[in-house]
Amino acid sequence: VPRPRLIERLNTGLQRKLTLISAPAGFGKTTLVTEWLHSLSLSHDKKTQDKYKIAWLSLDEEDNDPTRFWSYVIGAIQTVATPPNTAGRLGNNALTALQSPQPLPIEAILATLINGLSGFPGPLVLLLDDYHVITAHAVHQALGFFLDHLPPQMHLVIATREDPPLQLARLRVRGQLTELRAAELRFSSSEAAEFLNRVMDLELSVE
Repeated sequence: VPRPRLIERLNTGLQRKLTLISAPAGFGKTTLVTEWLHSLSLSHDKKTQDKYKIAWLSLDEEDNDPTRFWSYVIGAIQTVATPPNTAGRLGNNALTALQSPQPLPIEAILATLINGLSGFPGPLVLLLDDYHVITAHAVHQALGFFLDHLPPQMHLVIATREDPPLQLARLRVRGQLTELRAAELRFSSSEAAEFLNRVMDLELSVE
């Protein structure tokens, strides 16, 4: 079922740092995000006229290891930010530092990544799907740092079954957060009617 009212909310949220889609299982979070990001990948940023690049990372319990988590984040970004097998790929320095036997503090490594992202010419969206599986405080803390210093041409989307322990209240007050929750994800009467009648072909009356 097309959901233009939610797609419009998500599009408007691109002007902010973070979009949080938080609702229990079965509310269609991934379905909605898939539809939105597909349409977004075909469109252009109004300011730069560049096409959006979409980096998607689906998480599992093993990603609670900070090195693994950030290696996968960098890998997801690299798949869309630079052509494969290109020297000096975006994030290579951060990835090397991350995998060093004696790595630097994570904030220093992320600063290197953020500096590289700052030079990226077009709009970039990073989606972290199923973020509720992340329970490691070190990952949450590092993601908070990353979010605080996010380059202006980049947008973070988190899809989760429960709110992450980030500074959501601060982002909300600063107008840097777009939220979609169970109340918004529920079908409206017209959407329910379209599903029952068009998709299920039940031909029910309004009553």
